[in-house]
Amino acid sequence: MSESQPVRPAQPDAQFRLDGRVAIVTGASRGIGEATARAFAAAGAQVVVSSRRQESIDIVAESIRQSGGDAIAISAHAGRPEDAAKLIDQCVAHFQRLDIVVCNAATNPVFGPLTDATTDSFDKIMDVNLRGPFELARRAHPHLAAAGSGSIINISSIEGITPSAGLGLYGVSKAALISLTKAAAREWGSARIRVNAICPGLIRTKFSAALWGNDVIREQLLARTALNRIGTPEEIALLALFLASDASAYCTGGVFTADGGYTI
Repeated sequence: MSESQPVRPAQPDAQFRLDGRVAIVTGASRGIGEATARAFAAAGAQVVVSSRRQESIDIVAESIRQSGGDAIAISAHAGRPEDAAKLIDQCVAHFQRLDIVVCNAATNPVFGPLTDATTDSFDKIMDVNLRGPFELARRAHPHLAAAGSGSIINISSIEGITPSAGLGLYGVSKAALISLTKAAAREWGSARIRVNAICPGLIRTKFSAALWGNDVIREQLLARTALNRIGTPEEIALLALFLASDASAYCTGGVFTADGGYTI
């Protein structure tokens, strides 16, 4: 390397702290989003808990506050650009800054072959799973740039890497989200904004209950999974914490699988 930098001892605990930072987490009423919001708050972040239903996120935000964290709840529909603008504006108005965005909200209203997919289902999946993260990220960009650094974390899926039968459109949307992650990382690195993607495997959430709740499907998936178990939302949340923190300061454009070895 042409430049030399002083070697400083690592301080792991401090590197994973998020004190003084503000994070938005979408799809945070349950599952991976809720676990991520709780992990960020425990690490010192001020957190905006977001999802469609105000009453659901109010419960999560209040629980975080009762545990000693700092959180507010702002309802927003991930597939509506005007809601993305509202979410960013209200976050910055309340906390005066924005440092971290986790695009976790997703939908998959269809299960079956691509030939059975309708135009309406295609539009709904792409609006929430792809356009939603794009709209939120581009509106967050000036605030992250103003802060002098930032982290955007897109929750993709192993379906975006290895498509499964019956989840075709969902997989297409998640593959496109991976590509969006890399494009944004390339363009926004000069502003010190890092953009990474997490690709979970089978996680025990309500969203994926149709898979792990079906004995036949679950056993088929576990047979391909090296660790032979289902993951937890908290395990994904800890990876998101790494990507949000200074511990991952040299990581951008990365696609991090957390799938128990399913895609090996």
